Amino acid sequence: MESRVQTVCLVILAAVALGAALYWLGPVMIPFVLAVFIALGLDLVVELQVRRLCMPRGVARLSTTVIAVLFFAAVWWVLSTSVAQLAESAPVYSMQLQALLDRLTEAAPETLRDEVRAQVAALAEVPVSSIGSLLGRTAAAVLNLLSNAFLVLIFALFLILGRGEGRVDGTWATIQGQIQGYLLAKTLISAVTGALVGLVLAVLGVPLAMTFGLLAFLLNFIPSIGSVVATLLPLPVVIVTPEVSPLAAVLAIALPGAIQMVLGNVVEPRLMGRSLDLHPAMILVSLIFWGMLWGVVGMFLATPITAMAKILCERFEGSRPVANLMAGRLGAAAPRGRPA
Repeated sequence: MESRVQTVCLVILAAVALGAALYWLGPVMIPFVLAVFIALGLDLVVELQVRRLCMPRGVARLSTTVIAVLFFAAVWWVLSTSVAQLAESAPVYSMQLQALLDRLTEAAPETLRDEVRAQVAALAEVPVSSIGSLLGRTAAAVLNLLSNAFLVLIFALFLILGRGEGRVDGTWATIQGQIQGYLLAKTLISAVTGALVGLVLAVLGVPLAMTFGLLAFLLNFIPSIGSVVATLLPLPVVIVTPEVSPLAAVLAIALPGAIQMVLGNVVEPRLMGRSLDLHPAMILVSLIFWGMLWGVVGMFLATPITAMAKILCERFEGSRPVANLMAGRLGAAAPRGRPA
């Protein structure tokens, strides 16, 4: 009994030390871990070309490299163009926001009108130049983030090009299979989500519809929270755009929300099933944990990292109950066919 208590205490201390190390080494670990998962996704593209199109592996790796570079270049172009457009339109949006606040002041009840007018006056004191400066800093931050993404892409391409020809077996083969299956299904669902959201917003006449569709694609990789954020992102632009009618403004939020709900709650479970064998509560806990450690990037990586940790826990007798807990099998035995 005493030895078990000591073991539990040592495990807790090791977990705390590991969390502190991961937080401290975040600037180094985040690009590396992100590159590993991107490399797993690109390796799946290589294997699909080799098996389905009968391409030589070298040609498949070269074409995958070209596809990846073009994709990141397209993302960079869309986001940088959108941020530049926002910066140029800052005075227009500021005037439209002022007009909206004036209408709200007139529509407020007589007893609250003085208080509302005081709040509006405080907002009106914010100069237009500060809005442009804020958008300029946002543009610089976005471009810096994209430049780091290109650096991660280079790391991932080196991992792909440096991989040997031998077949992978054992624990890493299990991890690779499950993570690649998750990435494939999630990418397909996210692509459909982004395309539908962008199309709906474009039909409704919402500015930056392509950008919001791209953000819906990217944010869909964050479980639960990402779809909510992607649905609400067009709201500020819709509010300050007078060309968008009230009905179109409501539909710009309701229709993308319905798309997210149907694809996330109906299509995705049927397509993915329980490919990672993780309990939904465990996914939410991991999302919070990795978000605290590594920020937004940690939220993107939370699910696959937790799946890897679960597979590793299944390989050892002492940690197998932890794997069962992560899968939601309280008191259950380990799955058959999984070696210790």
